[in-house]
Parts: sequence; C-alpha cells; structure tokens
Amino acid sequence: MKGRALTFTCAIAAGLATTMQFAAAQPPAAPEAITFLGEPVSADRIAQGQEIYANTCASCHGANLEGQPNWKRRLPDGRMPAPPHDQTGHSWQHPDRQLFDFTKLGIGGVVAGYESDMPAFGDVLTDAEITAVLAYIKSTWPDLQRDMQAKLTAKDEEGS
Repeated sequence: MKGRALTFTCAIAAGLATTMQFAAAQPPAAPEAITFLGEPVSADRIAQGQEIYANTCASCHGANLEGQPNWKRRLPDGRMPAPPHDQTGHSWQHPDRQLFDFTKLGIGGVVAGYESDMPAFGDVLTDAEITAVLAYIKSTWPDLQRDMQAKLTAKDEEGS
C-alpha cells in the first residue's frame, strides 16, 4: 500500500511540475477587461507585445518589468533611471494616451525640455506594436492597478 501511495504521489508531483513549467512558458492571459485606447486587446496581441517588450524595452525596464535599481533617485547626469512597469511603478498612474505618446514620442517629445534616456520609438515600432507592448504591460498589473488606470483613461478620453 505504501508503494502505491508513493507512486501515486510521485505521479501527481510530476504532473504538477509539468503543468507549472507549461504555465510559466505561456504569455499572460488576456483578461477580458484589457483594452487599449478603448479597443479590446486579444491574447495574440498581448503575446506579441510581450515579445516586442523583451526585445525592445527589457534592456532598460527589466525582463520582469522591474525597472532599474533606485529608479526614484536621479542619476549623476540628472536623469531618472528607467522606472518599473509592474504594479510597483507608476505606469498605471497614466492614461493610455499618455503612455502611448511617451513611448512613441519619448518623454522629451511630450514634456518640453525634459531630458530623459527614454528614446522615441515612433521610428522603430508601428502604432500597433506600441499598443501591443502597452497592452502586455497592462495585462501584468493586478486588478486594483488595472481598474485605477482604466478610470484615468476614461477621464482622459472624456477630456476632463
């Protein structure tokens, strides 16, 4: 009886390990509530955004969206380190349009005179690719941050 129980336990553990490895390799699921600029975003677009993020953004903002160390403190040159895009950062405190503009135009293209290491990606990525990256980032946020950011976006879209 002990032998069967041990075999059964090992089989369950192996199954769980395989399931966890498969789940870890998958892109984040597209929560039904993920939209960008008022349009629903599919799981395929989020997966595309995850790939583009890994190839284009992760070198500064971190493979896990964690940002650079001490991102709230200015560097010796006076510029700010790349912030995290996870829930510990402030990306979720900006409406969709502003996030899009920051990415496409660079921070200096939106805030006149502001010097930043964040380049403009408008000549590197298409609007659809920028949207996919930002949708991927949004898909990683917990419900609280996603809901708060959705309210900011709705206010911004209303023009208030």
